Amino acid sequence: MESRPICPNCRAFISRADRVCPYCEFELAPAPKTNLDAARKLGSLLPENGQLIVYILAVNGFLYLAMALFNQQNTRGGGFFDLSGSTLFLFGAKEPSYIFHGEWWRLVTAGFLHASIIHIAMNSWGLYDLGAQAEEAFGPGRLLVIYVGSSITGFLASCYSPSLSVGASAGIFGLIGAMIAFGINQRSSFGSYVKSAYTRTAVWALLISFMIPYTDNWAHIGGLAGGFAIAYLAGHPRLSHPRQERYWNIAGLGVSAFVLICFVVQFFTTLKYLQS
Repeated sequence: MESRPICPNCRAFISRADRVCPYCEFELAPAPKTNLDAARKLGSLLPENGQLIVYILAVNGFLYLAMALFNQQNTRGGGFFDLSGSTLFLFGAKEPSYIFHGEWWRLVTAGFLHASIIHIAMNSWGLYDLGAQAEEAFGPGRLLVIYVGSSITGFLASCYSPSLSVGASAGIFGLIGAMIAFGINQRSSFGSYVKSAYTRTAVWALLISFMIPYTDNWAHIGGLAGGFAIAYLAGHPRLSHPRQERYWNIAGLGVSAFVLICFVVQFFTTLKYLQS
């Protein structure tokens, strides 16, 4: 038998959800706050489902605009549509020798930078198209963890190449890998369809990237593998408890703060380079 609380004023049985007694209208004490309440409030700071990718695209666009203006004012012959290597470096491009000598945050910042207007246009198109589906499958919290995590694994793999590298494509390939993992975790006919469709997408995308010169294929392979691994371990909202989902939202906020910290550190590092 379920025990029910009693109103301290009229002694009538009431529901645990009542905050005012339905019989005597006596105001009951509010329920004590728990860690779950704090998790719920923090999770609500994330964008609504379907908006996160738009925010990422806005951040990428803002950074490209800032780089283009810097490129025009500080680089001889610098233009708006094609950025110099020095501009990319100063804003946080992947550069293995600097990464392995302490500037690890470049593994994060490089994923939000682009080298030309065509580069950001193509990546924005791919991210918007694929990101909407991935966000619907995983929710904003998991998606942030997967996207940033796979971008890091992509640029870590890219350190096999000594050249500068930037772009959202490592994270985009990470989302392709995540959708393959989503299909495997579904264990249904729908899951089989998703797995097959995105496996074909991964194969074709890799083939095309190998045919395009100056493409960072190591970043694509590393992003694909990282996105698959993170998403496979993370699961998705339909297979988790609501409380677990709230903590994933907190993890997403933590990742957002981590990305911001990396750009702040890069900003002060750039000031040091410009002054020296």
